Amino acid sequence: METLYLRPVNIFEKIERHINERRWLGHVCFWAIILMLSVSYGKYVDRDKFSFVLTLGTCSIFLLPQILASYFLAYFVIPLFLGKKKYSVAVICFIVGSYLICAIARLLIIHIAEPLVGLIPKDFETLGEVLGNVPKLLYVYFYPIFSIAFIFLIIKFIKDQNEIQRRSLMLEKEKAETELKLLKAQLNPHFLFNTLNNIYSLSLDNSPATSKSIARLSEILDHILYQCNHQYVPLSGEINLLNNYIELEKLRYDENLSVSFQTKIDEKACISPLLLISIVENAFKHLGAEDADHMSVNICLRSTPSGIYFKTENTFIKKDPGAARGKIGLVNLRRQLDLLYAKKYSLDIQESGSVFSVTLMLNNIVQ
Repeated sequence: METLYLRPVNIFEKIERHINERRWLGHVCFWAIILMLSVSYGKYVDRDKFSFVLTLGTCSIFLLPQILASYFLAYFVIPLFLGKKKYSVAVICFIVGSYLICAIARLLIIHIAEPLVGLIPKDFETLGEVLGNVPKLLYVYFYPIFSIAFIFLIIKFIKDQNEIQRRSLMLEKEKAETELKLLKAQLNPHFLFNTLNNIYSLSLDNSPATSKSIARLSEILDHILYQCNHQYVPLSGEINLLNNYIELEKLRYDENLSVSFQTKIDEKACISPLLLISIVENAFKHLGAEDADHMSVNICLRSTPSGIYFKTENTFIKKDPGAARGKIGLVNLRRQLDLLYAKKYSLDIQESGSVFSVTLMLNNIVQ
């Protein structure tokens, strides 16, 4: 039985997820923070003359060109510059747009913010004077407006990069899961093909072992279809699968084959399903002809607190035409290990004389 561990919920992760689901809320929070900082700065500057209502009003008015500049940069100039590669057009738009935004900001201050605090617009501050006084627009308005716009741009860039990284990881995970399913789809028919051949051979001889082998095949199919739907399963279930497969193979080879299967495991140990059966199936394929003498398969399985150790040794006929075909299972096995265990495994394949051995070591997976 799998044990489910609940990770403590991080309050910041909840806030981030909530804001990501409602993008407008993130924008509102950002501008609310900027507004409160502006009001706090006004209180520090005005001290005893500070009026919260008036300061909030004037800061809110000045916030409008800051918002306009931020979205102008983030959603028009930058996409034009980086996305469409129209560098000269983007630069011209930035200069013209910045000039107009600063002019709008000054007009808002002159005709709305200053009258709000009791200042009457001066006669010389005409529209022509406002538009023509470029140094004042640059030094008085451009820097405070576009400094906030650049902060907005940096935050948006970081957020977009995190979103791209998250989507990339999700796509990689989905790709790995799809590839893993394809590998298992290649493995299962491959295994069933050989097992059905065994049963077919027994049925031709009217062997009484036919019904027993069908029952074992039924258990194997039950395990594959209904017990392997999780990424990791109890190791004990995989041992039952191996025992059924081995018994089917022993019925096929009769007295010509000796099999040793030694296990010493922790009942809580888990493993990715159908990995070990690939190695065992490969061991039997390398045995060669069914009438060969002195065939043997030795299997050892151990689990420790640090991981799982699995080794098969079998007699080996080098010119066996089925040997090359048997390597399909090992190729699939290695790819599955790369997807499931990454760098947390070692697979060693050796040929020594007439003995073929495969040794697999896996790091424990915490469930």
